[in-house]
Amino acid sequence: MDSNRWRTVDIVVAAVIAVAFGVIFFAWNNVWEVSSAFNGFPPLRALLNGVWLVPAVLGPLVVRKPGAGLFTETVAAVISAVLGSPWGLITVLYGLFQGVAGEAAFAATFYRSSRLPVALAGGALAGAALIRSVLAGLDTTMVLVEHRVAEALPLVDRVVVLEPGAGVAVDGPPSTVFARYGDALARDGVWVPGHPVPPRPAAGPPGEVLVTADRAAHTDRLAPTDLTVRAGETLAVQGENGTGKTTLALALGGLIRPTSGSVTTPDGPPYRWRAATLARRIGSVFQNPEHQFVTARVADELALGPRRAGMRSESVLSTVDDLLVRLRLDRLALANPYTLSGGEQRRLSVATALATAPRLLILDEPTFGQDRRTWTELVDLLAKLRDDGCGIVTVTHDTDFVAALADRSVTLC
Repeated sequence: MDSNRWRTVDIVVAAVIAVAFGVIFFAWNNVWEVSSAFNGFPPLRALLNGVWLVPAVLGPLVVRKPGAGLFTETVAAVISAVLGSPWGLITVLYGLFQGVAGEAAFAATFYRSSRLPVALAGGALAGAALIRSVLAGLDTTMVLVEHRVAEALPLVDRVVVLEPGAGVAVDGPPSTVFARYGDALARDGVWVPGHPVPPRPAAGPPGEVLVTADRAAHTDRLAPTDLTVRAGETLAVQGENGTGKTTLALALGGLIRPTSGSVTTPDGPPYRWRAATLARRIGSVFQNPEHQFVTARVADELALGPRRAGMRSESVLSTVDDLLVRLRLDRLALANPYTLSGGEQRRLSVATALATAPRLLILDEPTFGQDRRTWTELVDLLAKLRDDGCGIVTVTHDTDFVAALADRSVTLC
């Protein structure tokens, strides 16, 4: 299903957060009335200010659906006003403003990340000019943690590059850092503006048809869509949020049935296949990697698909070892998948899709959270799979990825 669609549990969780903070806001406003006594102690004053932002961040952080921050913050403010907040309706207006601000941060990352720094970084990218104007009037420093810095440059005064195990490697103004160290940083796996990744064109023409969508649609999620995916090609699916890209990926991967139209392969509709058959023929990478992890160890996660597909034990072990090395996960073989970083979880989800050597790969935002090195290695891996005859469908907002790997692109609207 579309990961941006609200479920009943999302509504309940958001409502609980809103009600809880409505009560907190009521108490907080009463404290604020006497907080002038703490003007000489800035940390406490800053804490009182910060309480306002909590539901605007906590709502989308937990629910991760469009409108969550606006809902939790504004409803909390309304409840506070109803309880008798000394600021009355001004509380509601302030809550609405804070809700919009909090929502922008998470909307910029398409509600994918469960990590607060990434979400706040996305918000900064979405409103660089606005944030600069606000910060100009405050004695405030903002720290932006981000792999892809090109879009953030209008916001940045200083760039700090960290080296694994060695602390700060480079520190200075963006123009100086990228002019002096840009080539070396790019070689070391850092995304540097002005250093494009060379394209990987297909080695040959596409082959036989692997899957076809004929007016495939899903009520309220995907408009009727026609497309064909062939062996030996990469198809990029693009479009704004809410146009049904993830729903299309799930339908092509045989994980949901279209409510109208059809998705077919030479062996029939993939949604009718048994799980073991589907795993052997189509590999899917979900938009949220953690949604597809079912074991407690990285190595076990990689072994699960091959075992269900009936592979022999020695073949399973060989496949797991190979994928651990190819996806730079070998040092994490015994780790719990849920303890990995966002980029590591993404690479693990790609590895699980590759474990059964399917002819068709469906990947939803496969490059999210990758530095330049792991991004390039992933593109190289997918390019080789395509040239070996695999069909690849990628749902992506990454224009660099499209330019480097896609043989065709369709845009949903």
